[in-house]
Amino acid sequence: MAVAPLSIPMTSPHSTLPPLLIHCSHLPFPKPTKPLLPLPIRASTTPSSHPIHFPSPKLVRSPHLDSHASRHSHLRFARKLSTLLLSKPRHFLPLSILRRCRGYLTLPNRRPLIPMILRYPSLFRLIYAPSQSPLHSSVLAVTLTPAALSLFEESSLLRARMEDSLAAKLHRLLMLSLHRRILTSKLVHLGPDFGFPADFRSKLCNRHPDRFVTVNTSYGRAVQLVSLDKSLASPLPPLRSYNDDRIMDRPRRFDFIPLRRGLNIKRCHREFLLRIRNLPEISPFDDCDLDSLSPEMAEKRACAVVREILGMTVEKRTLIDHLTHFRRDFGLPNKLRAMLVRHPEMFYVSIKGIRHSVYLTEAYNDKGKLLVQDELLMEKERMMELVREGKRMRRARRKGFDLNLGDDDLVNSEEAENEPEIEDGFEDLFEVGIGGDWEDIADDCEDEEDEVEQFWVKKAAAAGLIERVSADGDGVEVW
Repeated sequence: MAVAPLSIPMTSPHSTLPPLLIHCSHLPFPKPTKPLLPLPIRASTTPSSHPIHFPSPKLVRSPHLDSHASRHSHLRFARKLSTLLLSKPRHFLPLSILRRCRGYLTLPNRRPLIPMILRYPSLFRLIYAPSQSPLHSSVLAVTLTPAALSLFEESSLLRARMEDSLAAKLHRLLMLSLHRRILTSKLVHLGPDFGFPADFRSKLCNRHPDRFVTVNTSYGRAVQLVSLDKSLASPLPPLRSYNDDRIMDRPRRFDFIPLRRGLNIKRCHREFLLRIRNLPEISPFDDCDLDSLSPEMAEKRACAVVREILGMTVEKRTLIDHLTHFRRDFGLPNKLRAMLVRHPEMFYVSIKGIRHSVYLTEAYNDKGKLLVQDELLMEKERMMELVREGKRMRRARRKGFDLNLGDDDLVNSEEAENEPEIEDGFEDLFEVGIGGDWEDIADDCEDEEDEVEQFWVKKAAAAGLIERVSADGDGVEVW
């Protein structure tokens, strides 16, 4: 088959040579079938030529801090039940009302309530109290023991003496927020970690009208800051000096990243942390446009905000779920947990239990002990002693021994409670309440108890663990 010649004219207009004839069969490359188009150029979303990739490090466990988180979870049921009882004028509730609070007490439906209460005989006791309802002459209720009442009264007096420092904490917390106000329903989550009283709105907000004011928003009641205090806007100073561990006092040749003992990170992760650290300092209390900040600068500011929040807590720790409630208030990223794991020089994320905790690492030594003890830690330490005493009482009751034993027989072992915590509205108990007293809703109680609860009631009564209270509340007899 003959191939037609291809005529290619010369490009120069002044050329007088004839057109050059080239046969396609002699070409060194195949004939293109489609026109070649230029490749599209993708625009970069970052100011630099290379996109910013945040490292995803591996979480390295700390046994000392994990054990601390485990001990904190052991007191969860006792502290929540104490909060419910302290919210009532006479500090006791019928069991029929308490069954409605299973979500707040983190108890599933399959677990009976009475054996959980009997696990803490030094904190709670079961009583048959006289009822004003014509249908029931007495109701089975739970109340606090005299030792527990004494503990909470001392804690209340301590918080009254520390009212100014607690108000300063709330002032600094509101200064960290972008709009200088936080919903009271959100503050209830972080209130116990800061040491705030349960009725903080009446004891802190209303007693300091020059600092705080309560306003109505479309999302509910909120605490708003009246004016800024520049003296409280100073960042938290370093809580731990890492220069004391050095053998020789000489300038460092390389940049230093404070990490806990035994923790090693990859080279790319270390370079990322050094790059974040060498950025210009930014105060978490200053107003700034988050959209104008670079990703690395926004992360440095978010780390500074979380560091200030943890530095104001009693134990320099809190739950990550609590911090997620304040993402919009403080300008924190959506992937908050991943950011905390990326910065082991500042935070430690403990996965012990169902709900993960975050610790401020510079506030603890290498053995997991707080460097500076807060005065409000006294309540938790004394509650732990009462829980250990209750375990001793239960063990002695099973063996049939006398309960008046020495303190040397206290057992430090704890039983883990791995049930998830459910928030169903009872966390805002002091804002709405469930009645002025238990008589207000005694008529709505269920008349019939399930078979499991009846079994435990009969078993507790046979063991002499239920007391009967007279009408005036003074006389108590074992039933």
